[in-house]
Parts: sequence; structure tokens; C-alpha cells
Amino acid sequence: MIEEIVNRLSNPAIEKMLSFTEARHRVISENVANIDTPGYRTKQLDPGLFQKALRRAIEAQKREPDAAMTLDQTQEFRELGGRLVTTPSLEPTENLLFHDGTNARIEKEMSELASNTMMHQLSVEFLNNHFRMLKRSITGRTE
Repeated sequence: MIEEIVNRLSNPAIEKMLSFTEARHRVISENVANIDTPGYRTKQLDPGLFQKALRRAIEAQKREPDAAMTLDQTQEFRELGGRLVTTPSLEPTENLLFHDGTNARIEKEMSELASNTMMHQLSVEFLNNHFRMLKRSITGRTE
């Protein structure tokens, strides 16, 4: 019974979101670290693409509650043994290449980092609330 409660719909979805934001944070950090590297092309993990795949997985889970929640495979991410494996793609240049052949802009990367941090913090809060409610259910406390 405990396994059913722990593995309800929200928990696997939140875990996948946390894995994605962690991987995206590494990609953005690499972009920032290489901002002055001549010829460096920024990489990306598209959050919109991931969110669409997660939404489809949640909808499929609702239709078949006993099935495991799995994401559709894309070029940027796939699941392997229950883990999210990411492969960043090159970010489109948006018709902007600098004189040294890079397309990195620190302002854009910092904006992406802030957005990703908020997504990650929100996911952590959801997971904390999930386990807080689980603890309340087990202990019988309503506070």
C-alpha cells in the first residue's frame, strides 16, 4: 500500500522534472563557462519540448493508472532504466553570430538560468509537499 501512495501520479512526474532541470542547469552552466571560447556554439535542452512530453506521459498515466509513467523519446532526452538521459542540441543561432564565431550571449544565458532555477525550486516544493502529506497520512497528524 505504501508503494502505491509513494508512486502516485505526482511523484514520478516531479522526479522527471527535477532530473530535467538538473541536466538543463549543467548545460546552461557549460554555456556560461564557455562564453569567451572562440567558436563555441551554445547548447540547449528545450523546456517546452520536455513539458509537452511530460504532459503526454501524465495523460497516458491517467488513462492507464497501472502502467509506468514514461516519456516519449526525443533527440534531447530519453529514459533508460527509469533514468532520464539527456543529449543537448545546438541552440539555433537566431541569425546572430559574433566575430569569433560564437552565438553565446551572457544576458540570455542568465535569463535561462533564472527560469530554470525557478522551475527546479517549484519542483522541489511540490516534492516536499508530497512527502509532507505522506508523512501526515502515516502519523495521523493534520497539522
